[in-house]
Amino acid sequence: MGLFRRADYESDTTQFIKQLKASKPELEAQQRQGRALLWDKQVDRENQAQFKAARVAQKPYVYQTQA
Repeated sequence: MGLFRRADYESDTTQFIKQLKASKPELEAQQRQGRALLWDKQVDRENQAQFKAARVAQKPYVYQTQA
């Protein structure tokens, strides 16, 4: 042990997460399913290019009325 070595520290949050994962081993799989449902999507490059090409440029001052 080094001269200035401190004892290993774990925050209350880290301890809670470790305890939660130990008590519910299926939790990580459920998290991955939720992520796949909301975030991990296949991007259609062709549709994305079409949307980008069809975009209408915004006017410099959007609140100006048409006179």
